[in-house]
Amino acid sequence: MIYAILAAGEGSRLAQEGCTVPKPLVRIQDETLIGRLIRIFVTNGATRIVVITNAQHTATRDYLNSLSLPIPLDIVVQSTPSSMHSLYAIRDYLSTEERFCLTTVDTIFSEKEFTHYIDTFRQSPLDGLMAVTSYIDDEKPLYVQTADDLTITNFCDTLQERCSYISGGIYCLTRASLETLSSCIAEGKARMRNFQRQLVADGLHLKAHPFSKIIDVDHCSDIPKAEALITTFQTVSK
Repeated sequence: MIYAILAAGEGSRLAQEGCTVPKPLVRIQDETLIGRLIRIFVTNGATRIVVITNAQHTATRDYLNSLSLPIPLDIVVQSTPSSMHSLYAIRDYLSTEERFCLTTVDTIFSEKEFTHYIDTFRQSPLDGLMAVTSYIDDEKPLYVQTADDLTITNFCDTLQERCSYISGGIYCLTRASLETLSSCIAEGKARMRNFQRQLVADGLHLKAHPFSKIIDVDHCSDIPKAEALITTFQTVSK
């Protein structure tokens, strides 16, 4: 399965707060955000990894080019206006296999839970399996509305009935989703959450897969929280 990392954002909030490195190179427990994801993806059977980074962050490109991996690593350099546009920029790489896993670069989650998530998707007939969490630590959470069997019926900007979870920024999808993506771009839509809404509108079968906690590293204050969360995950796994 192909894995992809969206790392084309500017990381402006971190920079404004004094962070001197691009967001992908922020270290959490002496491991860069992007390096941690790549390691986890390789462990979970990645056949290739695709990363999109922006044109300004040359240090991120240098870091990626320095890696020695047992699988192909494709680096796409393009500044984009949204995560949905970043996904569109790497669509040709993702279309070479039936299934792919996509995540933003700043996502922190349990490795054990991630492995269960990937195994579940590999064995399912679903069009998509979306990582969700009931833990809210986001300025603008995307609420996920579900049926009793966790089939996703909508994505909501505000809390609605049957919204027990929010999106975790990790998406397992099939190649069929790329048709919806292309139509979203053609219609001038923006933002990943609008793409997700369109997947539901187009009739793709999506289910939610709960994680205990998922957090994004958007602010400098999120770094110690992420380190503490990873320590908790490691303790629980022992």
